[in-house]
Amino acid sequence: MTSSLTNKEHEAVMAKILIIEDERVLNEAYQTILQQHKHEVFSAFDGEEAIKITKDLEPDVILLDLRMPKMNGIEFLKVYDQPNKHPKVKIVIFSNLDMQKEIDEAYKYGAGRYMLKAWASPKELVKLIADTLNEKS
Repeated sequence: MTSSLTNKEHEAVMAKILIIEDERVLNEAYQTILQQHKHEVFSAFDGEEAIKITKDLEPDVILLDLRMPKMNGIEFLKVYDQPNKHPKVKIVIFSNLDMQKEIDEAYKYGAGRYMLKAWASPKELVKLIADTLNEKS
């Protein structure tokens, strides 16, 4: 779990975001981008680690990859059971998996948005998070 904001920066935090992404380079890049926009960012590198983190943290947004080792994104959603246990948490599928069956299943288990990460620029990622935060529950 990573968060590197100072006390002064905590006052201006826009949202708590959990990134669940197994590729370390991408995970760190997303952290950097979102921290530059005053978000408090936490990281997990697979679904199992994310379940442990969410026992003590209720993020505003979860940015979720679908293909990961140990526990993939769909398995994470089934265990996390977001619609029933965490109704205020917004889940965004941010994955290179572009298979409609898996995307539909993610929606069934609580995901609210989907974006193909291969085509997302840093600016589009920031907009995706802002739009997600601004949508009504």
